[in-house]
Amino acid sequence: MQPSGTRSPVKAVGGLSLALGLMTIVQGLATVMMLALATMAPIVASALDVGPEAVGFQISLIYTSGAFISAQAGTLVNRFGGCTVSQAAMVLGALGCLVIASGSLLLMAFGSVLIGISYGLTNPAASQILNRLTPSHRLGLVFSIKQTGVPLGGVLAGLALPGIAILVGWRGALFVISGIGLLMAILLLPLRSNWDQNRDRSVRLSSSLFGGPVLVWRSAPLRALALMGFCYSAIQLSLMSFLVTLLVEDALWSIVAAGVAASVVQGFGALARIFWGALADKLDKGLEILVVIGLITIVSSLTILTLSPEWPASLVIIVMTAFGAAAIGWNGVFMAEVVKAAPQGHEGTATGGALTYTFAGVVLGPSLYASIHNFFPSYASTFSALAIFPLLGVSLLIALLRKQASE
Repeated sequence: MQPSGTRSPVKAVGGLSLALGLMTIVQGLATVMMLALATMAPIVASALDVGPEAVGFQISLIYTSGAFISAQAGTLVNRFGGCTVSQAAMVLGALGCLVIASGSLLLMAFGSVLIGISYGLTNPAASQILNRLTPSHRLGLVFSIKQTGVPLGGVLAGLALPGIAILVGWRGALFVISGIGLLMAILLLPLRSNWDQNRDRSVRLSSSLFGGPVLVWRSAPLRALALMGFCYSAIQLSLMSFLVTLLVEDALWSIVAAGVAASVVQGFGALARIFWGALADKLDKGLEILVVIGLITIVSSLTILTLSPEWPASLVIIVMTAFGAAAIGWNGVFMAEVVKAAPQGHEGTATGGALTYTFAGVVLGPSLYASIHNFFPSYASTFSALAIFPLLGVSLLIALLRKQASE
């Protein structure tokens, strides 16, 4: 029996194209579930009589549970297979949306945990399926395409959910998402027996509980990448979580207009992921590309410092699009570099382990943003403080590149 992540000699039904398409959809739906409250924050906050910045704590709760499950995801994927774990992710996310729709703050916290578990399972499961089907010289592009599910999910959430919430209420919007998630789990069912042929039923779920994070920490390249992911994800999710609220509160846009703008930013983020992934494969310079992405993120986060209602809408879109192309565009290249640096046969475990650190950054980012917002004059200016995260990430990568050059 092969370990999770190796390229199995058994050809998967539909080949790489079908696997890549479905795993991208799963990633997108998981992202919609994760960002549902963020894109409807002003509406939900008004209904529940809480501040819209409270969504930062909800996002952090999602990623806390995501980080915990990522530490164990490699074992789960080894035991049950990537397709089964993807189905479980969709079911758990759908249930989480239903629980959040209760409107009880306590139950909403529990529903957020379920969504976090769902989100934390998607990448290790996809890595197990895609890695064994993808030529090594195309890893950057394939994983970048799969990771477009995140910004595309953000596009869908930003375009659809505010409008649906206005028509049928925010609870109705969550019911729609839940139904789509359950449908996706059903659609994956016929593929499970073929795609999960390399699962190992002898794997004990209690073994190597935190094997992924330990594996990552013991490898210098994986450790640097994971810590970079911690830094980059902190500002990425802050942008994704607070963009709509930032435009409503600082630029005085309507929630629908802000949702459309957020969708444009997410859309360019999706295109950027493909661009960065293809460029990294062509140049064979994945780490250097990640440095460039970090530098653009730093400049963008400082540029919006003076955002105000006087800014022309076109300028807002241009600046935010550049911000999104970098802050949202790095993940595919990151995932490919993790897979390349992982020990053979342990790509799924390394992916889950690296994402544990990445999710930790997401937990810190939005909650820190929400905590320090009151010390700044606007939502936009709060991003100036968060520029420290991509700065640290760039520093880690430069140190790794210098070490590799000296060896």
